[in-house]
Amino acid sequence: MSSAAARGETPRLRPDLAVIANWIKPGATVLDLGCGDGALLAHLQREKACLGYGVEIADASVLACVRRGVNVIQRDIEAGLGMFAASRFDVVVLSMAIQVTHQTERVLREMSEVGAEGIVSFPNFGRWSHAWSILRGRMPVSREMPYEWYNTPNLHLATLPDFEDFLAKFGYEVSASAFLKNGKPVNWLAGLRATQAIYRFRRVAS
Repeated sequence: MSSAAARGETPRLRPDLAVIANWIKPGATVLDLGCGDGALLAHLQREKACLGYGVEIADASVLACVRRGVNVIQRDIEAGLGMFAASRFDVVVLSMAIQVTHQTERVLREMSEVGAEGIVSFPNFGRWSHAWSILRGRMPVSREMPYEWYNTPNLHLATLPDFEDFLAKFGYEVSASAFLKNGKPVNWLAGLRATQAIYRFRRVAS
């Protein structure tokens, strides 16, 4: 239990989760993929009367969700979202996890099949300090990418234009975006300065 929870205080959301929470309307139905300890869903349930499920594979995180009163299903998101085929969520969230997926296109397609809109956050590989690390002959290590080259789970790192092109290629339209540098908003030169990107999008009707 966190010190804030022990004192009876409401724990603060991670900065990118706070942005995501602000985008979600009261009463919305939410599916949070790779939901971690359930902090986002717990906040949405408490502050916005939202309903939904988290999907998480790690035992400790699933237990943390249960302790928070979050409905959670233990499952690898890359095994598919077929169990939600009969459901329709207002929002499907994938926060700081898309870079570890093997079948990224499939994950986003299935997000759009079960949700009216998607929200994704990821570390910005285009930040200037990452380029500088590579020029010095070293793989980047940062708060958002805290792993060494040999133990990183990250498979598909992307810059902001990379991700925007990816969405456009597969028929998604961006409705909102936000960029953070160590948890603080970035309003100019985001591609070079931001450490984290958050996109809200939906599939364009064919």
